[in-house]
Formats: sequence, C-alpha cells, structure tokens
Amino acid sequence: MARLRLMGAEWVGEASNDAECVIIGGGPAGLTAAIYLARFLRACIVIDGGQGRAASIPKSHNLAGFPDGVSGADLLTRMNAQALRHGARIRSGMAEELTREAGGFTVRIGQQLLRTPTVLIATGVVNHRPAMPPAVHDTAISQGLIRYCPVCDGFEARGMRIAVLGCDAHGAGEAEFLCRYGKRITLLAQNTIDLLDDDRSRLKRLGVEIAESPVRALRIDGPHIIAELERGGELRFDTLYPALGTSPRNRLAAAVGAQVAEDGCILTDEHQQTNVPGLFAAGDVVEGLDQISVAMGQAAKAATAIHNMLRERDEALGAAVGGLSAPSTRSEVDAAEGKG
Repeated sequence: MARLRLMGAEWVGEASNDAECVIIGGGPAGLTAAIYLARFLRACIVIDGGQGRAASIPKSHNLAGFPDGVSGADLLTRMNAQALRHGARIRSGMAEELTREAGGFTVRIGQQLLRTPTVLIATGVVNHRPAMPPAVHDTAISQGLIRYCPVCDGFEARGMRIAVLGCDAHGAGEAEFLCRYGKRITLLAQNTIDLLDDDRSRLKRLGVEIAESPVRALRIDGPHIIAELERGGELRFDTLYPALGTSPRNRLAAAVGAQVAEDGCILTDEHQQTNVPGLFAAGDVVEGLDQISVAMGQAAKAATAIHNMLRERDEALGAAVGGLSAPSTRSEVDAAEGKG
C-alpha cells in the first residue's frame, strides 16, 4: 500500500507507477493522443468519463475522410479500437482529483491512484442547454432539430427555417453566420433580450427576425421544433441552434495551477503545454476553434511533445545511472515535432 496526502487528508490505497502519460478525457482529442503515444511505444492510460459531446453527434459531414458522414458514436468506436490495437489502455471512470508531486502527478480514479510524469487534459466543455426536459432535448439532437455547431453543419441546414436561441451579442453573431445558409433566420431569447442597438441594426439589414418575447417552452412537433413564446403565440422551425455558451471542464487543471483564460479555457503554448511543466491540454477545453479536426491536430502536437519530453528524461536517466553518453537531442526534437 502507498500512503499519500491528498487535499490535506491521508490516503491509503493502491498506487500505480506504470503510466508514462495519463490522458483525462476519451473524446477525439484524448483518443488521438492515445493513438500517437501508443505508437511512440509509450505506456498511456485514457480515463474516459463518457460525458463528451462527440458521442451525441448524429452525423458529421465535415470530418475529412468520411464523404458520407460519420456519427460521433461510430467515430469514437473506431478511435477506441485503433488506440487499443496499438497498446493504449482505456478505463471508464471519472478522474476525481489531480495533484502534483515530485517527478510528476497523481491522478485519483475512485479508489485507485495513478502516478505519472505527464498528464494530458482533454476534458472538453459542457454546452449550456435550452430550458427543456433532457429527454426531449436528446431526441431533438438525434433528429437534427437542435444543432450546436453552425461551423460543423450549417451546410446541412441550408434552405431551412432556422432559430438561434440566445438574444445577445453571441447569438447575434451566430445568426449572422447562418444567414448564408438559412431561408429564414429568427433570433430568440431564452430569458431576456440583451441586444445592443448596433447588433439590432446589423441583423435588420441582414433580414434576421427578432422575436421580442422570450421563449416559454420548446417542443417537438413531427419534423419541426416549436418555440412557444411567453406573450402568446408560437413559432415553427426546421432546426434550432442554441447560442448560450459553454463551460470548459478545467477543474483538474486549475487545481494544480494551470492558467485559464477569462472564459475558462486552459491556456497552452504552441506545443499544448500549460504553464505547469508536464501538464498538457488539447481539444475544446483550450482556446481555439471547437472542431474535431482541430482537437485531433492539437492532440497530435501534444502527444509528440510529451514523447520528446519523456525521451529526453529517459536519456538523461540512462546517462546518470549507466554512465552512458546521452546524445544531444535538441535537433532531433526540432526535427520530429510537426514533421510526418
């Protein structure tokens, strides 16, 4: 047994030291990093809480290599199989605590402690959902009646009557983006209307309608989503885009001192490393465009940087304990990162 002190209390439990990297998050970013690290012959463990957004995507058509589209669940199944085939380990569960210690980090999952020199945070974000029953929301998602990403699937909404829920600057920007796709765009308020005069004027020029009464309820009616307004009346749409924002899952990173932006996204350098040495982040939880392809690219960069960091550590340890002459690795690192 190992005795560790976590959050001021003594912990007695199993401690494992066989992970060179623990990846927290089993979405596209986490699984891409696992595939890369496994192919670098690194011992990595993915902790998958099963709460990622990708699994709920009915079908994505903007991911390269899938001309007929691919569902989020199918994509994750394929990525899981690929990571496992190359030697990564994937564990279902929640990473409940992350602490720093000499030589790296300790991750707590239930009653198990994992010690590791490096950690990749790929925990994503949580959508701020419309006020509606969860089961109705999930059905609307599966039918394409609610969509969260106009960059991903605005093309599929072309010619539709589109609602944007969120009557503020963010919602106005999303409505403007969708103008080139929709037959009619209507901006709805979930609670209050918080538009600036400049936003109103711009939307009016673009032909965007603004519902002056907040939404009382949303419901499904066959192939349509219906917005019932507080002051009476209802509006019928082919699809609705919530523009209510997101909350990054940054708790674990912040607990060990990682810097976050004003919106809560984790800040990283060009290699996806945070200000905490050995702690990396990739995917929607970092600042940038929330896209699967972007998350994969960030994860590839992070995994390569993690591998090179571990390789330098291995060579330094080999030289120290065996009297070996460790070759200079700087040129090798520069050559490896971003090439191939």
